[in-house]
Amino acid sequence: MATKKEAKPAKLCYEHIGGKLGMLLMDLFIEKKWIAKDDPKDKHYFITDKGQKEFSKMGIDLSQIAS
Repeated sequence: MATKKEAKPAKLCYEHIGGKLGMLLMDLFIEKKWIAKDDPKDKHYFITDKGQKEFSKMGIDLSQIAS
């Protein structure tokens, strides 16, 4: 286990992962095409069909996410 000095922060903000970890995860999900936008100007992403399959393989229950 990492010491406190070596530990990397994983911030929670309003029930989501924030900070650098959240950004790294988001960038990876975009790169893998697990999440996408209809229009680059849109603020919100949606989970793609591929993302639904891959998140489910990881054991993530997407039914807990409101549409």
